[in-house]
Amino acid sequence: MSTDSKLQAIRGMNDILPGEIAYWQYLENTARILFTEYGYQEIRVPIVEHTGLFKRSIGELTDIVEKEMYTFEDRSGDLLTLRPEITAGLVRAMISNGMLHNQRHKVWSAGPVFRHERPQKGRYRQFHQLDIEAFGYAGPDLDAELILMTARLWQRLGLKRLSLNINSLGTPQSRHAYREILRQYFIQHHDQLDEDSLRRLEGNPLRILDTKNPAMQELVANAPVLKDYLDTESAAHFKTLQYHLDAVGIPSVVNPRLVRGLDYYSRTVFEWITTELGAQGAVCAGGRYNGLVEQLGGESTPAMGWALGEERIIALMQAQDIQVAAAKPAVYVVLVGDRAEAAGFALTERLRDAMPGLSIETNCDGGSFKSQLKRADKSGARYAIVIGDSEVDQRIVGLKNLRAEEPQSQLSWDELAAALQYRFN
Repeated sequence: MSTDSKLQAIRGMNDILPGEIAYWQYLENTARILFTEYGYQEIRVPIVEHTGLFKRSIGELTDIVEKEMYTFEDRSGDLLTLRPEITAGLVRAMISNGMLHNQRHKVWSAGPVFRHERPQKGRYRQFHQLDIEAFGYAGPDLDAELILMTARLWQRLGLKRLSLNINSLGTPQSRHAYREILRQYFIQHHDQLDEDSLRRLEGNPLRILDTKNPAMQELVANAPVLKDYLDTESAAHFKTLQYHLDAVGIPSVVNPRLVRGLDYYSRTVFEWITTELGAQGAVCAGGRYNGLVEQLGGESTPAMGWALGEERIIALMQAQDIQVAAAKPAVYVVLVGDRAEAAGFALTERLRDAMPGLSIETNCDGGSFKSQLKRADKSGARYAIVIGDSEVDQRIVGLKNLRAEEPQSQLSWDELAAALQYRFN
């Protein structure tokens, strides 16, 4: 970049400005409370991992590994990657910290992930995920709980018109048998396969079912379906999951073409779909990955999780006209005069000691009484505390309601905290 070039954010990596942050905070705070209520604990893992982790977990023949990862060699010659998803890093953390031997864990994490895709609405090169994972739970009741959490999250956010698609991928053994049947089907229609599908035909033909190529949709629609080849135990697992969902009134659609884009899934997979965001219909997805821990060098451990894209959830909230108010101070302190400024700062700190949690903005950078009142009104504060040099001499303040017509009152410094507590409680 030349020295006179205009600095811009990297394509597909967006700034989140103060005027937009209220939606992010609302989503994240709502999710954090919900996760705690269900007994999930937060875990934080690095954004950068060894590239081999993602090749082993996601699968070398996936679009993510083949085309989308941000991979680089560091100064030590190690091949590193900006995480394209969170699950693999969480599994690595569980293994490397010895947390899975005869133990069960329910955890959640959040943060940015990176994929070099073509940016479009709802799909960015840096985006943010909320991620839930449970380790050591084998039964379909855990599958149901994880899906119930998502349904309750939509309820608390006020989201409507989301459809739940579910499917079972069976065990690796039953899927292997189905994979061969599917491979033979696509070989018979070899001339209809696109370049990506030809490449996946031998490695993982299930990935062909996930194609977005319109010219292949009829071919995929007529392919053999996995449910006809499920092993008995996986079929029973899936039936029990459906029973649990029906029992709590969560409607679902069995979608036999739902295979998910990551190779580590087994048995239950699911997606929540909307029709209100154009082409980017999936807003939350997940499933079981009972073999992944062992595949990455740990002990055999059943596991399941899901992730949602925060950008897509926020876009859906806005599309459904869900209003989230930006944070505003409760009180704005107007300080007119040098002595008022010094005394006012000290008095404001005393108020913060007396009323933790009350948002108080103190005027900075001077200004006339009139200009400061304009700032107070623009801030959205409900009350203004007015202090001038004469008020300092008398140890009083003016308390002005900025949102209702009522006379300004005068209060002593010692009365102020109690008066504010009365008004805000």
